[in-house]
Amino acid sequence: MRRAAGERGLEHRQFVLVGQQGRARGHAHVSKTTTVVVQDGYVGSTAPTEVERPSSDVRPDLPWLTIVWNDPVNLMSYVTYVFQTVFGYPRQKAEKLMMDVHHKGKAVVASGTREEMERDVQILHSYGLWATVQQDK
Repeated sequence: MRRAAGERGLEHRQFVLVGQQGRARGHAHVSKTTTVVVQDGYVGSTAPTEVERPSSDVRPDLPWLTIVWNDPVNLMSYVTYVFQTVFGYPRQKAEKLMMDVHHKGKAVVASGTREEMERDVQILHSYGLWATVQQDK
């Protein structure tokens, strides 16, 4: 152990993490961390610890959904009109989705990227419909 607490301005019994990161030949991300303990003015350390993390996101690329929920306020004809206006659906498809909302309590009206679905939900909210975004299961 070496005397370094005063030189570095470290406090008594302070833990300091000293780390190094790198890639192991294109495999998982490896992080090496050494814990340095300052006690009674002396600096000591523990053995380095290696932690492996995946190098990329391993979640499946599932689409996001815009879901419209049934509400006691909006008329069925108005919901059909909104689906036609916002999504450009033909009347028959808009009516089918509206009936799903009415009878099943909800309907998936669009799918795509999270940003697109969040935009759609904001638009549907501006029309007074109850809508949410959810990742497909």
